[in-house]
Formats: sequence, C-alpha cells, structure tokens
Amino acid sequence: MAGRPPSNPVKKVPIHLQSSQNRLLIKGGKIVNADGMSDGDIFIEDGSIKEIGRNLIIPGGTRTIDARGKLIIPGGIDPHTHLQLPFMGTKSVDDFYTGTKAAIAGGTTMIIDFVIPQKGESLLEAYHKWRGWAEDQVCCDYSFHVAVTWWSEQVKAEMETLVKEHGVNSFKMFMAYKDTFMVRDNELYEIFEHCKKIGAIAQVHAENGDIIAENAKKIVSAGITGPEGHELSRPEDVEAEATHRACVLASQVNCPLYVVHVMSKSAGNVVAEKRQQGCVVFGEPIAASLATDGTNYWNESWRHAAAHILSPPLRPDPTTPGYLMDLLARDDLQLTATDNCTFTHDQKKMGCNDFRNIPNGVNGLEDRMSLVWEKGVQDGKMDPCRFVAVTSTTAAKIFNLYPKKGVIAAGSDADLVIWDPRKTRTISAKTHHHATDNNIFEGMTCHGIAEYVICNGRVCVDEGQVKVLQGFGNYVAREPYAPFVYDPIKERDARKSSTLKPVQRSGFDGEMVSKAQAGIQNIKISSSSEVRAASPQVGPNDLHLQNNNVEEGSRTPSGVRNQQESTFSIAGGESNSNPTGNTSPGSPSTNRPSVKLHAPPGGFSSAVEARTAVRIRQPPGGRSSGLW
Repeated sequence: MAGRPPSNPVKKVPIHLQSSQNRLLIKGGKIVNADGMSDGDIFIEDGSIKEIGRNLIIPGGTRTIDARGKLIIPGGIDPHTHLQLPFMGTKSVDDFYTGTKAAIAGGTTMIIDFVIPQKGESLLEAYHKWRGWAEDQVCCDYSFHVAVTWWSEQVKAEMETLVKEHGVNSFKMFMAYKDTFMVRDNELYEIFEHCKKIGAIAQVHAENGDIIAENAKKIVSAGITGPEGHELSRPEDVEAEATHRACVLASQVNCPLYVVHVMSKSAGNVVAEKRQQGCVVFGEPIAASLATDGTNYWNESWRHAAAHILSPPLRPDPTTPGYLMDLLARDDLQLTATDNCTFTHDQKKMGCNDFRNIPNGVNGLEDRMSLVWEKGVQDGKMDPCRFVAVTSTTAAKIFNLYPKKGVIAAGSDADLVIWDPRKTRTISAKTHHHATDNNIFEGMTCHGIAEYVICNGRVCVDEGQVKVLQGFGNYVAREPYAPFVYDPIKERDARKSSTLKPVQRSGFDGEMVSKAQAGIQNIKISSSSEVRAASPQVGPNDLHLQNNNVEEGSRTPSGVRNQQESTFSIAGGESNSNPTGNTSPGSPSTNRPSVKLHAPPGGFSSAVEARTAVRIRQPPGGRSSGLW
C-alpha cells in the first residue's frame, strides 16, 4: 500500500445538518472561466452558486473564505477513470472512495467512470453492478460511460434503455484486447450508426488488436519478456492506424467520435487532420502522456518499468509529452483525463515472467490538474482560461453537463477550486491519497495547488487539508444529443441531404465524350454552390477557411479569445497574427509532418500544405509564473 495508510472513511452527513457548510462567501479572488477572467465575490448556498458580484448582501452565519491573490476555477472533471475495475485477473486498487478522495485532493470534483461488461454480459446488469459499487463510496459527483464489448440486438436495445432511463450518453468500444473486449470493424460501423440514432457519443480505445497479438508472440519468442516488450508490441503506428480507421468509420455515418487516451504524436496528428476535414472528433490526451514518456520501460528496475505499463503505452520519444501539450494548447486535442487505473507492485508482478500479464494501468487522478498547469500554463503554452477549458469546461460540454458543471456562473453547481498558482508541491507515493504504492510522476515538482476544493457547496479541501465524506457524491444523469456535439452533426447532415441528388440522364445510351469535354463538364460542376456546400471536408469543427486563410486569435462577442480556434494556416507559412514570431519551448513546428488540406469541389485548385507552427500564447501580463 502507499506510504499514507488508508483512513477510515467518514460517513455521509445530510446536507441540512452541515449548518456551517450551507453558506459560503468567497471573496477577493480572480474568477477564471474558459471564456475569460473577472474579479468578483461568489455566494454559495445549498450546493449552488447563488450570486456573483461585488458588495453582495448575504445572510448571517455565512462562512467567508479569503481568496485574494488566488484563482477561483471550476472544479476539474476527469472523464476517464477505472475505479475498482476487474481486469486481467485482479482488480484496480483505487476503489470509488479512495479514487474520488484522491481526485478531490488534486482539485477534481467530478469523475466519469466506465462500466465494462464481459463479452455476453448484459449492459444493464453491469451498469447496476457498477452503480452499487459506487453509490455509497463516492466523495464527489460521478457518472458512467458504458463499454460495448459485444454486439447483438439485445445490446442494441439495452443501449437505448441506458440513454432513456439511466442518463448514459456515451459508449466506449475497444479496438484492442483481442478475444476479450475487442469489437470488429463491421460491428463498430453498426454501433456508430446506433450511437448517432440515440444521440450518444461513441468513444474508442484505438489500437489494432490483431497486430498487437501477433507482435506480442514474436517478441516473446525472441526472448523479450520484460516491460519493454509491451511498448515494442504496440508501436505508435498501431495506435495511429486504428485512430484513422475509427475516424473514417464514424465519418461514414456522421457519428461523433471521442478518441480516449491519445498517447502518440501520430495519433494526435490524425485527430487534428480529421478535424480539419470536418469530422466531428475529439481527442483526449491523459496526464501520463502529457507528463512522462516511454523511456521508463527500459529502466533497469523492473518495478519502475512495470509501474508505467498502460495501453496504449507511453512513447519512447521524449519529445512526445511536449508535442501533445502543443496540440492541446491550440485545440487540435480538446481536453485532458487520466485513465486512472491503479495496481500495486504485487499486482504488477503477475506479469514478472511475461509482459502480457502485467496489469495495465497507472495513476493520475490526484496529479492531473497540477501537471497540466505545470506543463501547460507554467511553461507558457496556454493561459489560465485554456487550462479551465481542457480540465473542466470542454468535458462538461461534450458530455452534456454544461452549464451545471464546468463553469462558474449563477445557478451552476458549487464545484469550485481556489487555486494557488505560486505554491509548489513535489509528487510522491509517500504523500498521495491513492491506494497504490507507486506513482509514475514520483519526484516531479509542480506549480499550482488546490488550496480549497468545494464540492456541491461543501469545503472538502480546507487550506490544503483533505476532509471528504464517503458517499457524499451524487450520480449525475446526462441527456443525449449534447448541443456541443450534435449541433455540428446536424449541420453536416443538412449539407449532405441537400446535395444527394441523382444525375439527370436521358436513357441508357448516349455519346462518349472526349477528355477535354469531360474536363469542361467537371469545371462547371465544381463551380456549383450546391456541390461546394456538400463538401465533407469542411465543417463546423473544421478550420475556418476564408479567403485561403485561417483567422487566428479571433474573439467572441465579449472580446475573449475563442479557445476553439485553431492556429493552422493554409497559406503555406505561419499566420502573421503573431508578429513577434515567438514559438513555445519544444515547438514541433520544424519537425511535425505537414498536413494536407484537400480542396473541396469548387474550392482550392490543388492540395496545399499547412505548416502547423506552434506559437506561444502568452496570457495577459506575461508568462504563467505570474498571477492575472
């Protein structure tokens, strides 16, 4: 177990008995949302934000928290966890109590975990089983995705029931774990089609399971049985190929796609390129892929190497974390998670003689917020508003929790963090709140501390002291057809349906035309506005292609920079919106493969290359070491 022994959980106390916790006033901090920052006080009552402003008139008996010199941010949302998951002959050691306690300690106030049925198991029965595990343990709010590990008419019907009756709006499919969880392409196609029909978002674990199985056999036959064999059997191309394949399949039925745990440059580039082409796809790097790398698999300590095993694996290229952070900063990747699935050293030793038997999973729930701040904001790659977007707001919008979650606004849930950007902490298994005895971020020092964490109006971290209540969290049902996801889907459908028209011909004979005549005909077709509008390569998640240029740094009507704008330029060079020419540290602008933007009919005359230069986005007032 970890250096900190597990404590006896505090039993849940009804909210009406917590008189000192019923009302809170947070004074003097800088309020940070994804679309801007402002000064103001926040009055909280009965778990909700009641009022934001200055000189608020509040009832007596209200506790006041002084937030001067601090940032007040929405509580983090981790949309990818695996607590007490039965997996590979054991169970992940963080249960719903220790896992959510660790989450709160780091500033995360909601998780979305995964129900993963065995092949042939009822999705509904599995869902109720997971709810039973979680309900009396969770310290913060939670929800569930459900995995589809097999396909039948029963599964199809149960997916619809989960959406209509249980608030599930996301389903995950595995393209890996052959013979256990993996589904085939024909099944994926049908599942994507059904997800769209019921208003859900499809998620994929993108790796080629067939290739992995064959690679693993060859590597073991060559005498490699240690942790390094894990990465060797699952190379970067295997992840990128499956990511591309999933995007193509989803696009064919215009189903929104969410790629979980993007671990490599190549997979990140695929997501970025498909978004440019108009696909509605979202990419999720995790704390591990943003903060460490796969060189750890070649460490001479078996324990150290095995602790880092997860799938897809970390990549040996040490520049990968910085590259993924660059993609995240400019919205080529959209949000962060953890894939938190912890195992102790004794559990990892199940694979001491064969890397294929090492339980896959790492930590991250407690450290994600600080790591993203350190590697993103502190290093000057994103400002605090983008930090809020990638750790909270975008997840809330994708999974239809917004504006209940993911924003500081009147009427929203009182899930808040008072964040001290100047304080630092050093990560260690000796001090973390996880149940495991290892931490893959051991020894890293991060700026950014959750000094206060408020869950549903209750102070759960008080001046750095964790004071959670077991069972205090609630299940949050999520409606289908999230506008952030399905509005662009509807627009693509409308464009397609308006232009799917047959060619009018007279009979089944006619003349053969010359190549020159055919070319003239094609030019006429290309000039048709209807055909241009039907192009599948330009959509609402695309670059804004106007006058062969990309407008960067555009602002919302309120004057705040639009976090969804990309920095790609189709002019063949860097956008001139950054006259200083600054680039972020470790910028991939000189070594990133160029991205081809193929012109729609009637659009650009040929394919043009976009050099995707990365430019530092300095926050107001300078680098992230300051406070805005």
